[in-house]
Amino acid sequence: MKTHARALIIGLATLGLVASVASLYVHYQMLADPSYVSFCDVNETVSCEAVLTSQYGQVFGVPVAVGGALWSALVLLLGVLGMRPSVRPGQGPPAHSEPAARVAGYVFVLSTLGLAGVLYLGYASFFILRQMCPLCLTMYVAVIGLFVVSGAAASGLSTLPARFGDDVKAAIANPLAAALGVAWVVVALSLVAFFPREAEVAGVAEAPYVPPLEVIGADEAAQFGAWMDAQPRVDLGVPANGARVVVVKFNDYQCPACRQAHIAYRGIQQKYASEYPGQVAFVNLDYPLEAECNQGGIHGAACEAAVAVRLARAEGRGPDMEEWLFANQATLTRDAVKEALAEIAQVTDFDERYEETLVDVRADAQLGQKLQISGTPTFFINGIRIGSTLRPAYFDAAIAHELQKATEPGPQAAGSSEAADIAPRP
Repeated sequence: MKTHARALIIGLATLGLVASVASLYVHYQMLADPSYVSFCDVNETVSCEAVLTSQYGQVFGVPVAVGGALWSALVLLLGVLGMRPSVRPGQGPPAHSEPAARVAGYVFVLSTLGLAGVLYLGYASFFILRQMCPLCLTMYVAVIGLFVVSGAAASGLSTLPARFGDDVKAAIANPLAAALGVAWVVVALSLVAFFPREAEVAGVAEAPYVPPLEVIGADEAAQFGAWMDAQPRVDLGVPANGARVVVVKFNDYQCPACRQAHIAYRGIQQKYASEYPGQVAFVNLDYPLEAECNQGGIHGAACEAAVAVRLARAEGRGPDMEEWLFANQATLTRDAVKEALAEIAQVTDFDERYEETLVDVRADAQLGQKLQISGTPTFFINGIRIGSTLRPAYFDAAIAHELQKATEPGPQAAGSSEAADIAPRP
């Protein structure tokens, strides 16, 4: 392994650096744009956002990925500059040198520290959060690989403390190494000092929603409408109360994707409320991923959040409670929910009313189980299941399509026998 140790160390360090930088990019986008959906948010269990925005994804507001990026960059510099094979004229190909083996020892020390970190974060991810971040997993693989490779290539580990000062002086004497070292320090300080904190961008979620600029062409809209018409419909038993289109969302207030959908579709909901009053109903049904009121146990305060919204709704403050829950979902606890409910809706008897209200939450969850809901959010638009979050333009198009069908005359109108069988009951 010593022959290929340098190449393996450079490759694994590069892999870790790429994963860490990608994590930083995702983290920044989530802070800057609450409607952002990362490429590695697959479902409730596999979600970069859920892990990166958790209490284990940052230290004093600084993303853990910052440490991963700096650690990987340092290991990469050691591999590229410190493990160059020695070349002696007339003695054949470059050989694995004693200095390279000593640098591998430094990499091994760094890898040991890194391994301790990823074991802790891995335990938190798999056994506490019960969620998995693909980018984090990539970093775990890189660290474990570096630990194994550098351990096999290192030599003279016991002499490293005594030689550390001389090795640092030698690195400083090398202009290239010194310049790269200074650059590493500058980048490290800049990331720690200037990477946006959540408080700095908290106002983004509170800003008025601006609909996306995406426009669906006529042909694309027709194809999407044909797809909608071909889908099976189910009767959810949700009262329409005179609405021609009923949009049902199975929701979990601790679900990052539910928060994204809430923000992304807010403007669309406002549009139909103002332009088509009473014709489009948006209904939230509770599907908390917590064992107390549903199957599964990923989110520890999801049942409490669902109860709080119902109690706040009775006081006319349901939307305000929802906004608070989505804004604070990464740090929700029962006590935090109770305090927010008392402040927002002046409801102070949460504990006394909890069990009776939880009965209604369980009823929604049982309906979701019968419908075989596999994740949140799951939407039903006039009974048509939308299993994943549509881009806002398509979500708007789906509602417009159903509204047009319900208002046009003839056998395709919502009053037809087929539509009567599948439309939500009044």
